[in-house]
Amino acid sequence: MEKLILTQDKIHTGNLILVNQACGFQRDSYGFPVPVLEDAPEILLNRNACALLTQLMSEIDGWRHIVPVSGWRSREEQQRIWDESMEENGPEFTRKFVAFPGHSEHQTGLAIDLGLRREHVDFIRPDFPYTGICQAFREKAPKYGFILRYPAGKESVTGIGHEPWHFRYVGAPHAEIITKHGLCLEEYIGFLKQFSFRDNPYLYADGSRVYSISYIKADKTLSPLVLPKDHPYTVSGNNTDGFILTEWRKQDAYQQQLRMA
Repeated sequence: MEKLILTQDKIHTGNLILVNQACGFQRDSYGFPVPVLEDAPEILLNRNACALLTQLMSEIDGWRHIVPVSGWRSREEQQRIWDESMEENGPEFTRKFVAFPGHSEHQTGLAIDLGLRREHVDFIRPDFPYTGICQAFREKAPKYGFILRYPAGKESVTGIGHEPWHFRYVGAPHAEIITKHGLCLEEYIGFLKQFSFRDNPYLYADGSRVYSISYIKADKTLSPLVLPKDHPYTVSGNNTDGFILTEWRKQDAYQQQLRMA
């Protein structure tokens, strides 16, 4: 068995941290952002997210037609973008399409804006249509851990207008679950709170693996969690009040365990 110790500061780290108007980002970045492309060294992304994005683009030959527009931003850069948009576009537009400094997903290093390759690409609202190569990317994205972060119809929940170009890395299998059920990240974080650790985990099978996902409320007196050594796992804070534990095993091993139970 293995003991996992969760501390309060870890609430603000992980692939599933929620960053929005109500939940500010508590760090400079999550992980160590790296360049998305050699010929675009200024556009950075979390290392793991970048590796998965590279695989996705390789599968669809995406970089021939798609360009990275914006990745990781410092708080200072987000402030500059906010101020410039307020001056050029006014408060209504800015609040709809630009996150308030300190509350932008781009500060995590887990979000990227993409645009169709053209002579001129709008920085705040790049063209990323629901057709052709852009739609091919959108359909493959969940397999690689990415979600469309601000879908149409969820504006009242996310606090941001529909952004077809803004993708957020949340990892597997969470991206597939979110997309399958038509949720936004705010709704998914709330949804998981009903699945408590060990008592009532959420089970999800993707064909080769069975995932067990559970919510652990943060508590200053939280005891170390005892986990089986043979079960790989990840743990992420939700940036609000707790952690999300994701364990998995191979489908055939899980079926064998069921037969033995």
